[in-house]
Amino acid sequence: MKTIRVRDITIGEGLPKIIVPLVSSLEQELLSEIKKVLAMNPDIIEWRVDSYKLVENLNSVLKTLKKLRGLIKNVPLLFTFRTFQEGGKQSLSMENYEHLLEKVIQSKLVDLIDVQLFLEERLLKKLVSLANENEVLVVMSNHDFEKTPEKDEIIFRLRKMQELGADIPKIAVMPNGNEDVLTILDATNTMKEKFSDRPFITVSMGRVGLISRLTGHVFGSAATFASGVNDSAPGQITITELKNVLETIYKYS
Repeated sequence: MKTIRVRDITIGEGLPKIIVPLVSSLEQELLSEIKKVLAMNPDIIEWRVDSYKLVENLNSVLKTLKKLRGLIKNVPLLFTFRTFQEGGKQSLSMENYEHLLEKVIQSKLVDLIDVQLFLEERLLKKLVSLANENEVLVVMSNHDFEKTPEKDEIIFRLRKMQELGADIPKIAVMPNGNEDVLTILDATNTMKEKFSDRPFITVSMGRVGLISRLTGHVFGSAATFASGVNDSAPGQITITELKNVLETIYKYS
């Protein structure tokens, strides 16, 4: 499996990389949040722009993004608009979603951008191509907040993301019992052993799925998410707690 270098971080080797989300709804709150998150020393910072009240005002988004970029300096920045259908905070028309991602990619203010798998293939290919042209890495994602698909379906989706040109495929699912957590970990391990040629991320959400955030890297997941000031998905724990566990497991594995 190849690794991916983004600024000073290499994804796919060593400890799993910790991604911490920014989820404030207003610019001033966001700028305050980012200072607290930076003090936690995350590997990657994610702006969950679907939490931002003025997300439909593209000028406001780009203006705030420029301020964030200035503050975080060399920390990799992942830009994510999670659609309402996949657990996001707001809805956007597909036209506005496309326009938002295009302008953010072209701004070159971000290092990685989230693009959801279940879009029109035309749009997926267009966004991946544009990201490649502007040297922005694509985290192609799929989120299921209701259930955990069968193992073969999880692997199928991750492989489809690879085929579509994702730099980092990602899938997050909701477990309805311990067996579902075993399913995602088994799928992760099989993906790593047989199919992946690049780093990928898998997550089992909620309290039941917490173990996947702590041990996913043992099975092949290259990164995990922790809460900073606030969490962005059920089951996230603080970055301090997560780091302690990851370092202990990595030391003895």
